[in-house]
Amino acid sequence: MTTRHDNNYSTPVSAPFRPALPVRSLADIRKLEETPLEQALTVRSTYEIFRNAGHAFGDKTALTFLRTGNPADEPIRWSYAELLARIHQTANMLHTLGVGPDDAVAVLLPGCLEYHLALWGGEAAGIVQPLNPLLTDEKLVALMTAGRAKVLIAYGSDSESGMWSKAMRLRDQVPTLTTVLRVAPHDEAPGTAGTLPEGVAEFDVLRAAQPDDRLVSGRDIAPTDIAAYFHTGGTTGAPKLARHSHGAQVFTAWASVQVAGMNENGISINGYPLFHVAGVLPASLSSLSAGVEVIIPTTSLLRNKEVLANYWKLVAKYRPTSLSAVPTVLAALANVPLAGADISSITYCRTGAAVLAPELAARFERLFGLHVHESLGMTEMAGISTITPPGVDGPAGCVGFRLPYMQMRVVALDENGNASDREVAPGEQGMVLFKSPNVFSGFVDPADNAKAFTADGWLATGDLGWIDSEERLNLTGRSKDLIIRSGHNIDPKTIEDALGAHPAVQLCAAVGAPDAYAGELPVIFATLVPGASATEEELLAFTAERVDEAPAKPKWVSVIETMPMTNVGKIYKPELRAMAARQVVSATVVEVCVSLGLPEAARPVVKTEGESLVRVLIDNAAAGALAASLQERLQKALEPLPFKTRIGAQ
Repeated sequence: MTTRHDNNYSTPVSAPFRPALPVRSLADIRKLEETPLEQALTVRSTYEIFRNAGHAFGDKTALTFLRTGNPADEPIRWSYAELLARIHQTANMLHTLGVGPDDAVAVLLPGCLEYHLALWGGEAAGIVQPLNPLLTDEKLVALMTAGRAKVLIAYGSDSESGMWSKAMRLRDQVPTLTTVLRVAPHDEAPGTAGTLPEGVAEFDVLRAAQPDDRLVSGRDIAPTDIAAYFHTGGTTGAPKLARHSHGAQVFTAWASVQVAGMNENGISINGYPLFHVAGVLPASLSSLSAGVEVIIPTTSLLRNKEVLANYWKLVAKYRPTSLSAVPTVLAALANVPLAGADISSITYCRTGAAVLAPELAARFERLFGLHVHESLGMTEMAGISTITPPGVDGPAGCVGFRLPYMQMRVVALDENGNASDREVAPGEQGMVLFKSPNVFSGFVDPADNAKAFTADGWLATGDLGWIDSEERLNLTGRSKDLIIRSGHNIDPKTIEDALGAHPAVQLCAAVGAPDAYAGELPVIFATLVPGASATEEELLAFTAERVDEAPAKPKWVSVIETMPMTNVGKIYKPELRAMAARQVVSATVVEVCVSLGLPEAARPVVKTEGESLVRVLIDNAAAGALAASLQERLQKALEPLPFKTRIGAQ
């Protein structure tokens, strides 16, 4: 450690985070723990992370922004020194606008370089509050009001989710809001934005007027100071504000570097949204704390169809060493041919946010030679809980080792599906509990904390899993049954509440139907009140009108005679998911048969087998000369689906 200080900041500049040893087993985790945590980790704030990295890496590229998904287009690059200078300016600008350690800075931005200024400058000045732009105005107002946001940093264009118009509508609805800062789209010509309303200013104009070598506030940030408010609940449901301390976020970065072996030779493409903990903490803060170059693939990230179509060409050009994406994105990438692209730079492929389907894991490895390493992260643990390190190959569903200095338990469920105090044996399924330095500081509303922790202080994750012989965590499902659509968490209850309001509906349940592009699409099953009648089209329209966010609107409603139930009277969603998969496969079979001119009587039979397999049975005699072509086309059409299907003869 050096003894150099940054002007009036009292903590000396120290080295960036570096892995102490390769982690390949829990024994390596325990070896790290031989050094007391207070000696192993002396950095106290996220600001210190960027100060240390800025001094250590200087002119090395920190952030690369891709203007488009075309590999031939020139990117915009910022060095570590430039990033630090701009973070200083952003924090100083917010300080002059009256933002103090207890004030929130709301952020409504797409994927862009300035998001990192809003995040880390916001945390150096006050508390940053990233917002999901897909939420309705009503929910955004509720979140900003709960966080007492003083400043809103918003994208100055409607090209991404109508953000600027949304920001202008929010201005007068949040009592504590004093200033809106407009972030100009990249490459916007100066002076072309027009006159801004009172209380609205250009982000870059105000930032550029500030000192770039220090925090003018002289703030000395403590590890217990709140760094961020992250909302839970994805695109739907009742959002809650989780408080992250600087210490929790710093620990996430340090522990990720140790277990995943990050260093300054790394390059990563971060396609996760920057309002989500995965994109902000494991994928950004952790990487930047170790000198990794982080690539932002356009403002739309991996929702950009051009980026997805050219993904392997972008890999060939930018030579990332790691690939990180949610399973639904991996499913979409599995449909993009390599077409000769050299992807040999990738040495580590990882996923999280949802349990990886074995079929998708096998297909990805078969197509690209990349084993997918799974991790577990959650908002309530500053983005990361367990990691499968490079060099450790686990089966699908294995999310790896606990982090150093962390405690992990798996306990039996009680009769209400909550965590009991009985710890289960290794190999036995139960709810996963944690105690860790990166556990969040509770929700802003204390009433939301009741179900977050057990009576003895363990974080109750709601995830179901078991611990294997190598002491790795394996996940089997979630107690909340979220629907994951292209990385968006959709609460099925929102859809169920909407349809349940229809007078003809007796019971309903929403699940995810497999989709080759999005991974899952929301659909809903319903039973009707005896004697009532309603068409599926009518019910779909009724539901769509009452679901706010577009990603959560169901694709179809299916009326069924009886709802599958468990032996304790709960709706059994695994069976519904299998039924949804069967409907998707059946529709695909019809399309293929029509394209071949196969008569209806000769079409294959589609049926579910258990909860995880759909069989397509071809009558070879009925199909006649078209049988071989039918099987070949069905194989090609069904393979991209993230659900196990089998095609065979009747």
